[in-house]
Amino acid sequence: MAVDIDEKDRLKGDKKIPFKVFVKRVLKYLKPETKRFVLAGILILINVGLDVVLPLITAQVTNNLTSENPWLTYLLLMAGAYLLITVINNVFLYFESMVLQKAGQEIIYNLRMEVFSHIEGMSLSQFTEMPVGSLVTRVTSYTQSMSDMFTNVIVSVIKNLLTVVSVYVIMFFINVQLASLMLISVSLVFASSLVFSKYVSKAFKKERQTISDLNTFMNETLSGMKTIKLFNRQEGKLGEFDEKNTAMRRARFNVVKGFAVYRPFITFVYLSTMALIFWFGVKFGLNAGSIVAFYLYTGRFFNPVQQLADQLNNIQKARSASERLFNLLDVKPEVRDLPDAVELTDVKGRIEFDHVWFAYEGENWILRDVSFVIEPGQTCAFVGATGAGKTTILGLIVRNYEIQKGSIYIDGIDIKHIKIKSLRKAIGQMLQDVFLFSGTVKTNITLHDDDITDEEIKDACRYVNADTFIEKLPKQYDEAVIERGENFSQGQRQLLSFARTVLHKPSILILDEATANIDTETEAVIQTSLEKMRSIGTMLIVAHRLSTIQHADQIIVLQNGEIIELGTHQELLSHHNYYWKLYKLQFENN
Repeated sequence: MAVDIDEKDRLKGDKKIPFKVFVKRVLKYLKPETKRFVLAGILILINVGLDVVLPLITAQVTNNLTSENPWLTYLLLMAGAYLLITVINNVFLYFESMVLQKAGQEIIYNLRMEVFSHIEGMSLSQFTEMPVGSLVTRVTSYTQSMSDMFTNVIVSVIKNLLTVVSVYVIMFFINVQLASLMLISVSLVFASSLVFSKYVSKAFKKERQTISDLNTFMNETLSGMKTIKLFNRQEGKLGEFDEKNTAMRRARFNVVKGFAVYRPFITFVYLSTMALIFWFGVKFGLNAGSIVAFYLYTGRFFNPVQQLADQLNNIQKARSASERLFNLLDVKPEVRDLPDAVELTDVKGRIEFDHVWFAYEGENWILRDVSFVIEPGQTCAFVGATGAGKTTILGLIVRNYEIQKGSIYIDGIDIKHIKIKSLRKAIGQMLQDVFLFSGTVKTNITLHDDDITDEEIKDACRYVNADTFIEKLPKQYDEAVIERGENFSQGQRQLLSFARTVLHKPSILILDEATANIDTETEAVIQTSLEKMRSIGTMLIVAHRLSTIQHADQIIVLQNGEIIELGTHQELLSHHNYYWKLYKLQFENN
């Protein structure tokens, strides 16, 4: 299986791993399967030994065809022996394959679990630097490539090397001159294989690049099909697809051209060698059996030598894929628990920002010396233009990112000293873009937590008014949810996210533009839900619609990452500053 290791799949920080370190890390995954690999090694030795014996039987039969011995009986005995060895050989081959595949599947299972678990543990900020397609490729294709390296590629290399050595030793004992003659042909095959390997490696790389480009284009086009149709851009996209499809066809044709030259050349060398064996075999006075044995051994000699160059190329591919996996596993979460981190218990919901400075990169400050306090049970709203830092504040509270200066406290404890899992368990987040998983309404509310009862689910839905539409569905809570919840309206998805949040009993609620893009009727339902949810605990709201936040206990107005106003709705209106202007724009011009 060809693995796409295109340069575009590289993650930030991907690097070459020294060979000794690479081997040490690979052996870590081999160690639990040591017994299986040792057994496979023994089976390989038996398999190669039985395979190289068969031409000797054919040679003996050939030599006895013209003898005065009772050759019919002898021939039947030899044929029986040949058949028996062939059957035994295939039985050992079957067990060898099964042992290796079991080992490989165990390795790939454990590796995929480790990689997926590692990805889950990474910080959200790190996913912005890592293409999703590349992460998916590493979990699926690259782990498979690593398994193939253990169970197919390396095993084939060892088997071919053993076969080549064993066959050549036997050929040497049959006739030194013919064995020496074979070296010329073998050298020619090996040299041409290396040249071909370099050419086809470049051709394959180009092909993988075109496949990656086409896949990326297809993913983007299918995701944006609604926009393409809306603006009648089908013809333009068809033209772009044609360009990428043509590039892939040309790349594939270059690969085919390489094989079209290489394979006939190897066949020519092989047949020429056969002709020379018959010619020099007779000239050197070999008997018929020896010539036939040489003929059969030449085939067993040529095939492994021809395959070795390809397999060495496959090893290089597998190593590249393995390095990519190791590089991913070496990515340390940017946000992680400190050694003295504590559990957050009996949460009151007091939040304090103490001279907080934050930048995503360098000193491009998104927040500048931000300080405020939200008392337990209060509702606090954040207002400001796009890019003012509102959503950033909410992301910092749940430690999606680490601040550069200052401190953030929950109930007087610096959040850096609170265990991340404990912190996020206390906080419920409702975002503008609600993500629903494929499954059912019920599984999207519980997130597959089997400890939650049906009654608890219904209570949560009634609390946020989600039951008003759920109970009208044909299957109610067992109604299917398609990818990203596209079979539900924006308002319905938002109510499901409210139910999901309430069900998990947070002490702090975060709403980031949760009422955006919702019709007036649905907004009224959601407003009623929000009023109920205010009694749950401390609530933080980001909203462009000022009607959503008029009853907040305090409103913080941000501009360019700084707090420029702070107070209640009426207090801010009386100041006739930035908030007053926003209010006039939204209400008095309607």
